[in-house]
Amino acid sequence: MDKEEIKRLFDKYNSGQATEEEKASLESWYVKNINEKPLDLSAEEIEDDIQEVFGFLPKPRHIMAMWFRIAAAASIILCVSIGGYFLIHKNKSTQQTAQIHDIAPGGNRAILTLSNGRTIDLSAAKNGKLANQGSTVISKNANGQIVYADSEDNSPSQNNGFNIAATPRGGQYQLVLADGTKVWLNAASSIKYPVVFNGSERRVELTGEAYFEVAHNREKPFKIISNGQEVEVLGTHFNINAYGDENAVKTTLLEGSVKVSSAVKDKILKPGEQAQLEGGNIRIAEVDVDEVVAWKNGFITFNNADIKSIMRQLGRWYNVDVRFTGDISELRSFSGDMPRSAPLSEVLKALELSKINFKIDGNKVIVSP
Repeated sequence: MDKEEIKRLFDKYNSGQATEEEKASLESWYVKNINEKPLDLSAEEIEDDIQEVFGFLPKPRHIMAMWFRIAAAASIILCVSIGGYFLIHKNKSTQQTAQIHDIAPGGNRAILTLSNGRTIDLSAAKNGKLANQGSTVISKNANGQIVYADSEDNSPSQNNGFNIAATPRGGQYQLVLADGTKVWLNAASSIKYPVVFNGSERRVELTGEAYFEVAHNREKPFKIISNGQEVEVLGTHFNINAYGDENAVKTTLLEGSVKVSSAVKDKILKPGEQAQLEGGNIRIAEVDVDEVVAWKNGFITFNNADIKSIMRQLGRWYNVDVRFTGDISELRSFSGDMPRSAPLSEVLKALELSKINFKIDGNKVIVSP
């Protein structure tokens, strides 16, 4: 492939528009280029490789050189991550990580529950019309999204019903609600919403994590109820992380304006700010929004994160149970980016460079110092 073709495929891959065949072609090209060169490279040689491969790419934020920064570590290891592969200056002990038992990453999987109780496995459903509910037709489009749109049938009999889209651990999904609002559901998440938004407001209920691009409607505010808080918007882009096993509910604003309310107070967010709700109190912090929505763009990203929070994220995406043995209180913080398409063993290899030990045992990952 020439550079123009490679660039075209990277653009499609980065935007989530690449087909399975295009992904395979790109990853095969990458593996071939890596396999033709020795892995035992100096930092300078790795940097030269990065510049050669990625110098012409327009968006280096998501396809980028990755530094694993480990406090007090003796050295810094440079990695590049694309399509599930890492270019790593590895030592022999890292190369000996067991490959026999590996776990594939999650994928587009979800169950849709209609207002009449019928369930549809969205990952198995074919593209096209899935169901009718009153004057609304539910379809799966060519991009795998679930879309709600008006049909020619004007019957209002089921218009006030609710649907629930739920992803399992190891799943994610996209849907477009009846008002045009786009929703990206992360793993182990669900959203309950009306088939049609009647009345003076648009109201949905969320568990887990989702990214929203809300269709603007000044006369009908959009409200999300999630784990003790309410978020009200008119039309904007934002992310809500409301997993029950996290310390706080985090609402991050990318564009527009939102009001976050708890039982005792409310706050107005500006772009780049995050509301952290814990114990009824709301704290506002400035954050890296690219890091917050990396999951939606196909990446696992953490910045100065502790090993427990990292493993919670990995546990949801790879659908594994995580067990800790020994004293991990002194384990250091980590920063890095890697694709969500990487098998679990590749992610654990990178983390092992900090001298943490991992063992995959069936559907469990055992972490020890």
